[in-house]
Amino acid sequence: MDTSWDIHDDMNLYITPERFVVEPNGKDEILVIDRVVNTVRVQSKGNQLNNQVPTRRVCGILGTIQLLGGHYLVVATHRLYVGMLNGAIIWRLAGYDIIPYIPTITHLRPKQREQNETYLNMLRQTLDTRFFYFSYWYDLTHTLQRLHGMPPDFMKNGLFDRADERFVWNGALLRNFNCPEMRKFALPIVLGFVSINQVQVNGQTFFWSIISRRSIHRAGTRFFARGIDETGNVANFVETEQIVEYNGQRISFVQTRGSMPFFWRQLPNLRYKPDPELTPGKDHLGACTKHFETQIMFYGRQVILNLVDQKRAEGNMERAFRTFVGQMNNPNVRYEAFDFHAECKKMRWDRLQILIDRVAHEQDEFSVFHLREDGSLVSAQDGVFRTNCIDCLDRTNVVQSMLAKRSLNAVLQKLGILQAGQMVERASPNFEYVFKGVWADNADVVSLQYSGTGALKTDFTRTGKRTKAGLMQDGINSATRYYLNNFADGSRQDGFDLFLGKYVVKPDEGNLLPSPLVVTRTWRYNTIPSVLLFAVAMLFITAIFPAEFNTESLLFLLFWGTMIGVSTTGILHYGVEFVDWPRLNPPIKIEA
Repeated sequence: MDTSWDIHDDMNLYITPERFVVEPNGKDEILVIDRVVNTVRVQSKGNQLNNQVPTRRVCGILGTIQLLGGHYLVVATHRLYVGMLNGAIIWRLAGYDIIPYIPTITHLRPKQREQNETYLNMLRQTLDTRFFYFSYWYDLTHTLQRLHGMPPDFMKNGLFDRADERFVWNGALLRNFNCPEMRKFALPIVLGFVSINQVQVNGQTFFWSIISRRSIHRAGTRFFARGIDETGNVANFVETEQIVEYNGQRISFVQTRGSMPFFWRQLPNLRYKPDPELTPGKDHLGACTKHFETQIMFYGRQVILNLVDQKRAEGNMERAFRTFVGQMNNPNVRYEAFDFHAECKKMRWDRLQILIDRVAHEQDEFSVFHLREDGSLVSAQDGVFRTNCIDCLDRTNVVQSMLAKRSLNAVLQKLGILQAGQMVERASPNFEYVFKGVWADNADVVSLQYSGTGALKTDFTRTGKRTKAGLMQDGINSATRYYLNNFADGSRQDGFDLFLGKYVVKPDEGNLLPSPLVVTRTWRYNTIPSVLLFAVAMLFITAIFPAEFNTESLLFLLFWGTMIGVSTTGILHYGVEFVDWPRLNPPIKIEA
């Protein structure tokens, strides 16, 4: 294994009033960051650090960012071992620090200090998102097939330089250094899910892994990141790769998910499920065409599995998607609609096999990427299933896990681990339990990153059937999603935009320039909820405390009950005014 381009891992960080100095253990170079003039350079290690005691140990340099208080250095401080993939250790980010270049911010006005702390909290909220992963040698941003296709000279570039920029979440922070020479210090991180498992089937031991990579493009939260942008990037785009490693052979099967690729929105308005709708005045077909041209370039042929309802508002979205695909008339794109809820109503989840059987021939045609132990190529994957529902979470993950299971059975039979016609669920109930658990964990993590809660329907993924306990958990998750999507996701969306460089803080915000953090609310924002709370309190007092009920007390109950109804109606009518909206890149609000 060539380690000449490995990223430095265990390092000492020296902090002086003038500079940060990063010293990799056992290496002959150091990284020097000037805290005064913000210059960055890599130089040979001499006697600069003699007689100095390191301030702390760090395990990665994640980037730098400018806020109102000046520049801040972002470093990884703790990591958790995930497993070995292709001979390299995969780590999960378990701790970080955000260190100011300027130790004190007394030069800021009091209001600016508050706003600077708000920006810092946005960064912390994003870095606290589960889960970020990295490796010092293996490129987690690429599939095995893309890595195999890279020219040898390109592989000599630093890990950040050769990474797939779609999946490098700290790319903007690392580019802020503007120092190409620091490639061995620049640690790219991926947001998504990684699970690496050593398993045994029929007495044969192999590694089975799942990697989900979340795209940085049109990234965000459930209701604030929908549809597509002008360049063809869709919201909630996740690439999921299933990898089998056996006796030096490596086999991967790739699937994708992503929001329906045209302009549509579903902005929160306090109603439980706002209706999705097409955004007027947009070139839907042009953006959709760009999206699939890019997807074909990366993955080959596309089979769209659209799982949305085919009635009411979701039905309008399904018909629009079908129309745009028909108008594209691209022979490399096929559309397959499957009304998940209608087909599987009354808990008939066995009917999902209808969809799997319907696309089985295409899965066989797509094949898998298969590399022998001597490096020779057996086969390459020639297409992907692009699955979506409205959120691309719950229904999507169920179908993806079934396609992955079908692929895995074929792969293990090809490797001789399974006998011809044998299924892994029959051959090894223990591995079947691991398989279902990992795919359910993948569903929960991918959902948590987008919607703020674990996925729905994971009881089916874990057990193969729907349960009453699963239905109850779905109810809890749905209620939690409602609260987060309406009252908390605006700040979470701001955190993503700030971290990804979609919004750049201007030094004079809050002084010479207006701050986007200052939001003006209408009188209704405080008045109507206050009336509602007061009316509820008075209704409670009137109902509990009188010694006896008479006409007067009943009139009071009627009056306060009416006030509750009026104020609740007012809140729902003016729902958009009570939503926690993003402030850095606010969407255009629509009335309820």
